[in-house]
Amino acid sequence: MLVFFLLTVMTSISFSATFSMGGGEREMSKKSDKVIREALGAGRWFPGGQRELGSMVQGYMADAGTAELSGPIVSAIAPHAGYVYSGKVAGYTFRAIKDNAAAGHRPETVVVLGLSHRGGFKGVALMDGDIVKTPLGEVEIDKEALKELTAGSSRIFADYAPHSGEHSAENEIPFVQAALPGAKIVVGIIGDHDSKTLDDLVTALEGLSKKKKILVVASTDMLHDADYELVGRTDRATLKKVALMDYSGIEKDWSYSKQIFCGLAPVVAAMRYAALKGCRKGTVLYYRNSGDDFPEGRGRWVVGYGAAVFTAAE
Repeated sequence: MLVFFLLTVMTSISFSATFSMGGGEREMSKKSDKVIREALGAGRWFPGGQRELGSMVQGYMADAGTAELSGPIVSAIAPHAGYVYSGKVAGYTFRAIKDNAAAGHRPETVVVLGLSHRGGFKGVALMDGDIVKTPLGEVEIDKEALKELTAGSSRIFADYAPHSGEHSAENEIPFVQAALPGAKIVVGIIGDHDSKTLDDLVTALEGLSKKKKILVVASTDMLHDADYELVGRTDRATLKKVALMDYSGIEKDWSYSKQIFCGLAPVVAAMRYAALKGCRKGTVLYYRNSGDDFPEGRGRWVVGYGAAVFTAAE
């Protein structure tokens, strides 16, 4: 656990984007009796201004290569570091999602699953409230979906506390807004790797999918290590397992000293859900690590970023 804690803290320090903070941080505000959750990472992990953020996100998606996919995307993997580091890779995930929606597979609700970098807890905490506000505007929290997801298990509950100041799930929201304008969201933080938690979450997602069209986005970076060659070699092996839908192999490869995905639980949940929807292979869209774009970090700190999507049989 100590190694895990040090790795996650160092990642948060080393890979924060260096944007000015602008206004003060607020957990929530009220507007017409609605609870509005402010994106606290604006100005740190991504730009705090609407024009700058919108241009950045749209640019990443425009620059991403297109993917030939058959069937609706039911889940996906995207990185969550500061946008100057991982935004290019995330652009591939959300470009595929945007194009898939334009082809007739638009989800009603996006379920974003992240992890806690500040310490674990039992279960899955879903952000409560009415609206999440980023510099790109407001996005509605799907309260019906939240109610459905929390109905069958005490391990899945509504609680904002684990979300306050946690960037892993929040960093995906501007991309969701840009790729799927008007879609509702559910934002979850998974606090443990317990098989019962994952079983209950996948069951809940499957139940929700029978009532509305959903997309599950697993927020995760890949291996963190000083050794640039080791990071690239390890991440490519991991992405082969993603393509093979080998989530059991991914779980076996993972350890606190070798976190092939920092968001292991979100990835496994997303892959297991996709398997239930008939997905037989993952599509790896793009890979890059921080040492590719910032070679001065090699030998000090390198983080891998992967983009992948999972489609259901039509």
